[in-house]
Parts: sequence; C-alpha cells; structure tokens
Amino acid sequence: MPGASSWRHEPALYRCPFCAFLRGEFNANNAASDLVVRRDLAFARVAPKWWARNDGGVLVIPNDHVENLYELPPEAGHAVWDLARDVAIAMRETYGCQGVSLRQHNEPAGDQDVWHLHVHVLPRYAGDDLYARHRESRWADAAERAVYSERLRAALTA
Repeated sequence: MPGASSWRHEPALYRCPFCAFLRGEFNANNAASDLVVRRDLAFARVAPKWWARNDGGVLVIPNDHVENLYELPPEAGHAVWDLARDVAIAMRETYGCQGVSLRQHNEPAGDQDVWHLHVHVLPRYAGDDLYARHRESRWADAAERAVYSERLRAALTA
C-alpha cells in the first residue's frame, strides 16, 4: 500500500500486550479471566483501563498483529466488526446500560497508544458525559474485570 510505512508508529522491539495476552502471558493488566470470547480471527476481552462511569468496557482485537486500520485485512475487519456487534448486544442485555459506543484510534494524533488495532466497546448511560471526560480513567483490577467478562461470556455462549 503506498505510504503505509509512514502510517506505522510501533517502536522497535515493541512488546504488544494483546499478542502477549493471546500467548498466555498474564500480569496485572492482562488476566486470563479478562477473555470474553476468542474466535477464528478476533477476540474480545474486558479492558483493564476504564473511563469513569463506564465500567466494563471491552476491547475487540484481531488475533493477528495488525497495527492500525490502514493495514487491516478485510476478512479480519469483518471479524472484528461482527464480534464488536455481538459484544455490544451482550453488553446492552447484561450491563443494564442504556446504549453502547464504539471507538477505534489510529496513529498518535488519533490517540492510538497500543500498536495493535483494537475497537473499544463502551457501555453508555444517560448523562455519562463520556466524551467530555474521556481523559478521566482508572486501571481496574482483574477481579473487577472478571465480573464483566463472566456476564458477557455467558451471554455470548448462550
């Protein structure tokens, strides 16, 4: 793809946390219990970092390491989108939220900070002011995340 190399920002020797997750390398921000579902081309996991008043956000990620939207193969893109839709429906049914938002970031100017494409699926509530407060976030521990991944796993395997 012409110009694609100028769209890459992954540093040399980058240790991708999403690839580590798939390899079973767990730590405080990557717990086995975060997994919601893994499919042939994509997986969903409860995010370790939550925006205030939007607990239980999920990341939908292609299984293969792809830095950004520009280099995402169509079949992986379809898999990510289909899984994001399924997670959004499960989230709507199990969290008691009143809506769902999806976000996806590319490159530093687009607020990308993990160099593996991912889609945020966020529970939304009336008056949550997500976009006014998106910088107010906290790191949730594995036990907190597990509550949400269990709900979604049950809904997606029913």
